[in-house]
Amino acid sequence: MASTANPVVPRIKPGVAPLRAGEGTSFLLRRLHSLSGVVPIGAFLLEHFISNAEAFKGPIAYGKQVEFLNSFPAVFLLELCFIWLPILYHGLYGIYIWYRGDTNVAAYPWTGNWLYTSQRWTGIIAFAYILQHTYHLRFTGTVLGRHPDQAFAKVQWEFHNPWMVAFYIAGIIAASWHFSYGLWLFAAKWGITTGERARRRLGYLCLALALGLVSIGAISMYGFLKTPQQPLDSTSSSENIVMR
Repeated sequence: MASTANPVVPRIKPGVAPLRAGEGTSFLLRRLHSLSGVVPIGAFLLEHFISNAEAFKGPIAYGKQVEFLNSFPAVFLLELCFIWLPILYHGLYGIYIWYRGDTNVAAYPWTGNWLYTSQRWTGIIAFAYILQHTYHLRFTGTVLGRHPDQAFAKVQWEFHNPWMVAFYIAGIIAASWHFSYGLWLFAAKWGITTGERARRRLGYLCLALALGLVSIGAISMYGFLKTPQQPLDSTSSSENIVMR
């Protein structure tokens, strides 16, 4: 005779909502949000950190790297499709998730809660940093795609403002943590790490990745700060990009 006993329901601690993947369109959008944070945005982030590290070698090396990146065929379309649109979607949908979410870290100060809260806030800071960074370097003053030799000086002039130096530091730390912990979440959500042991090990690797990215960012900033101010040709600012 078949047993009619009720199935065992997993016990959930008070105040902690169960993980939900969403349904229908919500499920698809959340999965796309998770995937876009790794590919292509995560790949771009790694490349960007490595490229910026050329600043430690000086203005010539940094200018050559900028020139190389702008030499790809149809570079504008590549950036639009694989960098800016994915970042815009990931950032805006992330803000939507952040707005819809509930915070209870004060009432339930557990590790998972703190990690979740940190992921939300570092995402907001990183998104604001990306917007400011992109606007300043791409759409004001010297057009770096036409004058890559001016790239080093343009960043240096921004560092004249100590508040911008602090903003860069905050942006680097936020982006490093958000990507690294997001990678851990991606592996858990997509079933790549299926056990507690696997998740713990990946957690250590992601922590090391975050620290490594922060270190690379610090090296890049040091390259700009230790080098004497390079001249910035103001005459090239007449070639500003015009948004249409």
